[in-house]
Parts: sequence; C-alpha cells; structure tokens
Amino acid sequence: MSFDTRLKETARRVDQLLERLLPVEGSAAPRVIEAMRYSSLGQGKRLRPFFVVESSALFDVDPLQALRAGTALECVHCYSLVHDDLPAMDDDDLRRGKPTAHIAFDEATAILAGDGLLTFAFEILASPETHPDAGIRAELVLQLARAAGAEGMVGGQMLDLQAETSRTPLELDEIITLQAMKTGALFRYSMEAGAILGRASPQHRQALIGYAEKVGLAFQIADDLLDAEGDEQVTGKRTGKDDAAGKATFVQLMGLDGARSKARSLVAEACALLDRFGERGETLRQAATFIVERKN
Repeated sequence: MSFDTRLKETARRVDQLLERLLPVEGSAAPRVIEAMRYSSLGQGKRLRPFFVVESSALFDVDPLQALRAGTALECVHCYSLVHDDLPAMDDDDLRRGKPTAHIAFDEATAILAGDGLLTFAFEILASPETHPDAGIRAELVLQLARAAGAEGMVGGQMLDLQAETSRTPLELDEIITLQAMKTGALFRYSMEAGAILGRASPQHRQALIGYAEKVGLAFQIADDLLDAEGDEQVTGKRTGKDDAAGKATFVQLMGLDGARSKARSLVAEACALLDRFGERGETLRQAATFIVERKN
C-alpha cells in the first residue's frame, strides 16, 4: 500500500471512529457536540494520527489500539486549532477552506467545543478499549498531557503571543524553541505513543522521538513557506498572516531558499534515524518527504 493510500485510509478510519464516539443523538448538550464534530470530522490530512498508527505498526501493535491513541491526539490538535482561531488569539475566519468554529457557531460555543475535544482526548486514552494494561494507558495520558500543556503546545502558543508584542525580534534559536513546543510537541507524542503502545526499547523509542522532533520542525518551516508564498485557494487558509502580524519566522530569518534547504536537511536527518527499522520504516520516510513538499 502506497504512502498516499495509507494516509487517506488512516484519515477515513479516524473519521469513522469519531463519528461513532461523538453522536449528537442522546446528548444532553447537542450544540456543543455539533461544534465538536464540525471542528474535528473531515478535517485535514490526519498526519498526527497517521504517525501514531505507523509508529505503532513498527512494533505490531493492535491497529485499533493505535487508531484510538491517534484519534485522541487528533482531538487535542483540533481543539488547539479552534482556540488558535479565536479573536483573542490569531483571529482567523477561515480554516481548511471553511468558516472557523467561532464564525460557524459563536465564540462561546467554539471555546466550549475546544474544551470538549481536549478533555475527550483523555477519556479516549483512559478507556480500557485503548489498551488492557492500565500502566500503558497511564503513560499515554501522562505524555499527552505534557505535550499539550504549559511545557509543550500551550507554552509555545504563549511564547508566540508574546513575540507578537515584543519590540525585540526573536533569534533563530528562540524560534526553534517556540516551534518545538507549539508544533513539535504533538509530533513528538505521535511517534512516542507508538513506542509506548509497542513497549519499545529505549533505543527504538529515542530514535522515533528524534525523528519526530526533526519532522516537526520541518513541518513548521514548510508552514512558514506556505504562509509566505502559498495560494489561499490551495492552502484553505489565509496566507501572508505572519508577515502582516510582524512575526519572526524561519523564512524571515533564513530567506526562502535557506528555509527550504533547512527543511530538506531536517528530513534527511529524520530518515537516517529510521535505518534501525529497515524496510519497515519506508512509509515514515515517505511521510517525512511529504511534510516539506505539501502544498496545503
């Protein structure tokens, strides 16, 4: 099965699971469920759950266990997008080619939908259906909490907001730290979750974490390139936002060619870390290349 086929199949299965786990019928608060579904169903490429599924496959993990962990991670990612789009944050009205949650519903409902997706992620992970071993479930919950919290994605968003109002532009190492928290932390979790589910050796776990850190940074550089030169009709979101907001980006500090070169270098380094997995790591190698070549 090709990389593209595997990516689409994971996205289909994530949607199928979310459809089942988030029914509107029978809910005491259907509007918030509708907003949660709007913000999570049929959304994006599902790269993060894809990485959970593929890293788990290296250790022959039960596919349903991997899918549930990946879907939990996707709920956290979708929550972060809902909150990032709010007027108090990035103030966006377009996400993945359709109105953002606070435009489609209202601001209060969008906040609650994000809260609902975040907490639902941990409900999924804590369920025995995700893994029969409570210790494995606890480790999945712990590491996702760390990735999503103040030392991970939330902290990275805070640094990003502070940078917008700072009179001193960020240096390259500061941008790398910011993005390693804001974007990279969830990528790291996506690979570490597979290692946790598969009871991987410390060496294998560290190799996957290293791969994720490099791929996560390459992803953000690619995002900066898309914001600088992408087509809104293709990307499905507003472009030129970073420059208009005065944000320091990889493109601003390294130039277009320098940013592209750095992204390709990171992909090469990430792929080298997969050598210990032999041919079984081929899909992940293709995924790393896709990260920097995507158009949306």
